[in-house]
Amino acid sequence: MLPFKVDLSNKVAVVTGAGGVLMSEFAVALAASGAKVALLDINGDAAKAVADRIGENAIAIPTNCLEKASIAAARDIIHEKFGKVNFLVNGAGGNNPRATCDNEVMTPDLDGVKSFFDLEESGLKFVFDLNITSAFLVTQIFAEDMVKTGGNIINISSMNAFRPLTKIPAYSAAKAGISNFTEWLAVHFAPCGIRVNGIAPGFFVTNQNKALLFKEDGTPTARTEKILAATPQKRFGEVEDLIGTLLWLADDKASGFVTGVIVPVDGGFNAYSGV
Repeated sequence: MLPFKVDLSNKVAVVTGAGGVLMSEFAVALAASGAKVALLDINGDAAKAVADRIGENAIAIPTNCLEKASIAAARDIIHEKFGKVNFLVNGAGGNNPRATCDNEVMTPDLDGVKSFFDLEESGLKFVFDLNITSAFLVTQIFAEDMVKTGGNIINISSMNAFRPLTKIPAYSAAKAGISNFTEWLAVHFAPCGIRVNGIAPGFFVTNQNKALLFKEDGTPTARTEKILAATPQKRFGEVEDLIGTLLWLADDKASGFVTGVIVPVDGGFNAYSGV
């Protein structure tokens, strides 16, 4: 159920990371608003399951968003099926254990703890590629469709971009990069009638972070308790909490003069100082 209706019947939309918990629902909402939606994900089966839910106005394309040739091949399929793209959601991203510390702060003599000094260079590069390089390459391929006719790009940032979280330095830095890249793109493409904005979700339970937030028996971890203590609304977000912001940014009539902004959807987390 959409919170309100917008008319996206003239949109051909691409959603990357579309097999995931949040982006799959973005794709469903865009299709329910009339858009033709291409779901791109390296996990083709996950994307296909979502496309099957949507029906004839959706197509799932297994795509490696870190390989320009793979993205270009997806574009060719979309052109044949739906036409040129004028709407893009850069949702592919995530963290990796190789770039995650065990300790929140550095203290001497930490035996058996994976500290900042133990993080792998390959993990750092993977997280940056997964978030920033993928958005860069995907935007290169699909924004070319929009240069002469206008378009709309929405990048998925994070509250990490505003306030870096402990333990995940690479992911925090990468999402800060996404926010900065969003602003850069908004200025660069403004003469072409392309709007570029970002959504910064607060804390939502996804497949990637579930193990950090809940123990195997389903009880909350200490990290969950700290998150909720710092979130004035005292809950995790639900995917429905993001859909209204998505639709507002998607509708040129509602947000046509909005570009280069990052919208937090965080239950007040960014506003709360802790005192």
